[in-house]
Amino acid sequence: MHHGEAVKLGVDHAQRKKAKLGVWFFFLYSLVYAIFVAIGVFYYENMGNIVLGNQNLAVVFGFGLIIFAVLLGLLYNWMCTRYENKMNKEEQK
Repeated sequence: MHHGEAVKLGVDHAQRKKAKLGVWFFFLYSLVYAIFVAIGVFYYENMGNIVLGNQNLAVVFGFGLIIFAVLLGLLYNWMCTRYENKMNKEEQK
């Protein structure tokens, strides 16, 4: 039982911009994560400080990293969709 193609795929003219954006976001996240690791290595006693509610810096920063990653993913998806819509429509004209 063959149903055929779900979507016809063509050339993605936004590929370079999307890849460049992904690399920038990777380095941005890596920098924030490196700060977290540096605090844990060099200023480990500060990780136990209470900073928000009843939680210490390690927990708050850790959850912050997770939330930051999700937000970067959503932003990446939104920006890539804009690039695709703009650049692929321009090419069809």
